[in-house]
Amino acid sequence: MAKQSMKQILQGNSYPGRGIVLGCDETGDVLCAYFIMGRSQNSRNRVFVMTDPDTLETRAYDPSQMKDPSLIIYAPVRRMDGKRWIITNGNQTDTIRDALLLGGTFESALRSRTFEPDAPNWTPRISAMVSELNGSPFFRFSILKSMEGDPSCTQRQFFEYENPRKGEGFFLHTYQGDGNPLPSFAGEPEPVAVHGDLDTWTHDVWESLDQENRISLFTCKIQISSGEWDLRVVNKYQ
Repeated sequence: MAKQSMKQILQGNSYPGRGIVLGCDETGDVLCAYFIMGRSQNSRNRVFVMTDPDTLETRAYDPSQMKDPSLIIYAPVRRMDGKRWIITNGNQTDTIRDALLLGGTFESALRSRTFEPDAPNWTPRISAMVSELNGSPFFRFSILKSMEGDPSCTQRQFFEYENPRKGEGFFLHTYQGDGNPLPSFAGEPEPVAVHGDLDTWTHDVWESLDQENRISLFTCKIQISSGEWDLRVVNKYQ
């Protein structure tokens, strides 16, 4: 069965929040995307910046307008030793990196964290990691969320995709759509079609996002065998 494109999945969804897509193109190389959206002035006042060859960070577009940086300024992408790529929607990127450096795992790191403390939304923490297993890409995903909006219970879900198929990927995002409070994502990462070169992929993902609420997009293409990557950054506010 043919997988839906990002445009088809996001059609009519004005606010999926923050999202991670991992997949393989027709050649078997990994295509990745991470995007952020915003409704409030504070959330929209952001850009993506590569601060070094291995790190993507969020920064205030206008520092004078930044009100609360605690949940919106972080490093969403870090590459480790040219072999592992961590992508998240918060400062758990560093929790995962630090655990791996000490011999821990993606899962053990995230068991030390929970959802974001932003009542009444209790925004889920979504995370992913790309690595190599037996010469092929290996994807890990996680979502940490409140149990049906009840902050007294943390629901932790982990998903693994070994030797993912060419032309297919997986899409995990924070919210099912707009609302008040915002409804947390439910179910497994959504299957999505992955195709085209990096510039085509970047264009297609960006154009799939609601024009009013989209803020920034990071994409990259990873050659698992060599660890080489190529990347793109798109900011609504340049």
